[in-house]
Amino acid sequence: MKNFFVRNREAALAVIVVAMALIVGLRAPVFLTTGNLLDVLNDSSILAILVMGQMVVLLTKGIDLSVASNLALTGMFCAVVGKAFPGLNAVELVLIALAFGALLGALNGVLITAFDLPPIVVTLGTMSAYRGAIFVLSKGAWMNDQDIHLSIKALPRVNFLGLPGLVWYAIITLLICWWFFRYRRTGREMYAMGGNLSAAAYIGIPIKRRLMQVYAMSGALAGLAGLLWVGRYSIAFTELAAGYELTVIAACVIGGVSTAGGIGTVMGALLGVLFAGVINGALPVIHISPFWQQAISGTVILVAVIVNARSERRAGKQILPPKGSRTQSAPMQGAQP
Repeated sequence: MKNFFVRNREAALAVIVVAMALIVGLRAPVFLTTGNLLDVLNDSSILAILVMGQMVVLLTKGIDLSVASNLALTGMFCAVVGKAFPGLNAVELVLIALAFGALLGALNGVLITAFDLPPIVVTLGTMSAYRGAIFVLSKGAWMNDQDIHLSIKALPRVNFLGLPGLVWYAIITLLICWWFFRYRRTGREMYAMGGNLSAAAYIGIPIKRRLMQVYAMSGALAGLAGLLWVGRYSIAFTELAAGYELTVIAACVIGGVSTAGGIGTVMGALLGVLFAGVINGALPVIHISPFWQQAISGTVILVAVIVNARSERRAGKQILPPKGSRTQSAPMQGAQP
């Protein structure tokens, strides 16, 4: 049994998430009610969308610290556009959010590829720049409920088959990302870049083009999350989601997405999101101060990084499924850390 959980990190994390929920439920039975569990899923949906974007970046051995600022700037931009053009419908607003967010993400990609700059330096700079742009765009004012377009507020609040709209957006995003990484050559090449960049370039993978796509994808998902965030809370302001990028990275790392690149799955990232969601939902229910959340998250990140590092040293960076699997007939191994 021990070896099974060592080899199957996702199964172990799933057991931990379920065990945490049951333990909290024993102390506060209201936590396990249908309504509360739906609230946990609803609260975790925007995080799930952002985590998919961050996962794409981490797979290529990069990092995007500007996702929360992108979220806030795109949310403010959509709120301003919606107020100026009340005739826009929901589909048009979603497309605007995706396009604007992708543009902000592509700017990161341009700076990284054109000037060969470290992603952490570039995205740290754009993180601050985008916050300043929000202040300029809004002239320092807040956009409140009466200023938010009705279609923006409706997007996350609709219900379908008993699930909130936010959950459906997260499900669709997860399914698209799973399909992209499993069945698209571009997705597999992103894994290869994180596994061994030199080898990826040697076999003809267009590194700069893929990096541009990676940061544009991250930005587009951050833009969608910004639109949904503004719609859900009916507010847009300069410090919206400040510091949320740390929560996004924490969920990725907890879910087994390696900061060293080349390792991670959509299912693992989802479990990382659920882990964070259960913690966030449990704290107020069992009357623990929310300030403990940062300490808990920090401890979990350190443990997850240690576990990831030990796992990578033991097994190497496996880009494709092992030999004999149904989907691939031969493995591609990256360099040992």
